[in-house]
Amino acid sequence: MVGSQFYSADVTVVGAGVMGMMSALELAEAGLSVLLFDKGQAGQEASWAGGGIISPLYPWRHAPPITALATWSQQVFPDLIASLNESTGIDAELSTEGMLVTATHEREKALAWGVGLSPRVVEISDEDARSLEPNVRLDETPLWMPGVSSVRNSRMGRALKRACSNHPRIRLLENREVILSGDLDSPKISSQGQCYASDRVVLAAGAWTGNIFAGVKVSCPIKPMKGQMLLFGQCYLVNRVVLAKGRYAIPRADGRIVFGSTLEDVGFERIPDRNAFESLYASALSMIPVLEEIPLEAQWAGLRPGSPEGLPWIGAVSDKLWVNSGHFRNGVVLSPASSRLLCDQMVDRTPIIDPTPYQPWIAL
Repeated sequence: MVGSQFYSADVTVVGAGVMGMMSALELAEAGLSVLLFDKGQAGQEASWAGGGIISPLYPWRHAPPITALATWSQQVFPDLIASLNESTGIDAELSTEGMLVTATHEREKALAWGVGLSPRVVEISDEDARSLEPNVRLDETPLWMPGVSSVRNSRMGRALKRACSNHPRIRLLENREVILSGDLDSPKISSQGQCYASDRVVLAAGAWTGNIFAGVKVSCPIKPMKGQMLLFGQCYLVNRVVLAKGRYAIPRADGRIVFGSTLEDVGFERIPDRNAFESLYASALSMIPVLEEIPLEAQWAGLRPGSPEGLPWIGAVSDKLWVNSGHFRNGVVLSPASSRLLCDQMVDRTPIIDPTPYQPWIAL
């Protein structure tokens, strides 16, 4: 190893997206010192590129372990965003206007899923739906989820970065690509010729988690899944999240609309392309025809951490090596519960929910 400078902490967290930063804050609040690394800038990658819906898309399609994480997270999100706003001065623009779901053939399944849950699923008339969203074309009688929120995830990432930077027990190290070496019982972290010692290592590097695991010869199923988005200019055409045919429109506080998204298994390639643009633009106009009159401001792509059945890994690979990754399209919404559940296990607290479904399974 080149260099002789060593740094130490109780825990090293690799990856400073929303999941990594939330994990670092949970661990620090539990009294542990944390080194938090990112290969680029904190809060970028999927944390920046996503839409920020505080719900899985079509939540009734997901396995109960996803519902358990999402339900816990949705309950704490308002206080989380308010606390971040107060402590950092950065408003993540939480919107609590609900989600309108149209063009779905799963009404009975959705209604049955929502019984006893919050956010619940409600039948509404076409007339009521048009009152909520007069500019949205209704292809079928819609469903209404009044408890669904959204957040401006780029601003949430900025607030989390400031919170981590200000925390006395967190040291944030950006633009530091990490090399993981050693073995499961003695993982070693180095970056830029320096060694970093800690009692435990947490991998929360999103789509890159599998690559990092290779350093200890572990095969990990988490892989990049590309998603592309469009941004329409200021128009104030929708008031809440609208979901139709797998695509969604998310209003921002400044009147812009984020529209997404594609789902592409193309490895680490993330250049926006014309085919995706044409598909997204056609879907946007099908949902909100008057968008044809609104200028487009941007198209971008991000890489989600895909995992089998969308089920994340949250827990120990060994006593020394832990993981909190693989949340697929649900990183922002699941981040509060996932980070708390990870911390609960690491500090031997009673877990908020049963951790068994999220335990990593590895192939050496």
